[in-house]
Amino acid sequence: MTRASSRRPGPPTRTERGIPEATVARLPVYLRALTGLSDSGIATASSEDLATAAGVNSAKLRKDLSYLGSYGTRGVGYDVEYLRYQIAREIGVTQDWAVVIVGIGNLGHALANYSGFGTRGFRIVALLDADPNLIGERIGDMEVRDFAELEDIVKADRVSIGVITTPAGPAQEVCDRLVAAGVTSILNFAPVVLSVPDGVDIRKVDLSIELQILAYHEQRKSGEAGLPEVPELPAMNGLTDLPSVGGGVGA
Repeated sequence: MTRASSRRPGPPTRTERGIPEATVARLPVYLRALTGLSDSGIATASSEDLATAAGVNSAKLRKDLSYLGSYGTRGVGYDVEYLRYQIAREIGVTQDWAVVIVGIGNLGHALANYSGFGTRGFRIVALLDADPNLIGERIGDMEVRDFAELEDIVKADRVSIGVITTPAGPAQEVCDRLVAAGVTSILNFAPVVLSVPDGVDIRKVDLSIELQILAYHEQRKSGEAGLPEVPELPAMNGLTDLPSVGGGVGA
């Protein structure tokens, strides 16, 4: 998952408490690993055990957890339930967050049917779409509502998080409406970079980029060369020798 907006990139940022953004991004991974350990009946875990479960190295894990305080005991490790609670509290999932999903296509349907949000502190309060053919459709125990109701829903349910699963075209307009209604955090699945004002946090999920990164690593593992060689172009005496591409502007 990558963070994306129209803002100019700058140096690594820190939260108000002074925790680096990269560490914040790993805290949910540690929480998931601790939940798995807890579900397996493990009461204490060393930094090496927790790092293995989270898929990071132990030095990085210890550095990350040091920003939260001292929760480990030398020679014993971490109390799984206590650390789990502390991380959950730090990232805010010990409280209930109201969420709206906008764009109920295939991805929107899948997210609406996902049962894991509720156990992680997120309550889906509305599924919204502008397509008259979708409005009124039932997905689980929820009904798709008209996007025109957005402002009323945000106000009534105190929505702070919006999820955009629309095509690229309407995504910016949807984003603007969410922000204007008072939503201050947005998860964007649309294949486009969105502009948001200061004070609004946005996270972009682009599955095609993640697949391309995996393709790069697969290529490296297979020992293949990069892109195929570009054939050498014939010598040209002037610009008039350039082949025509398309039919000009507006073609």
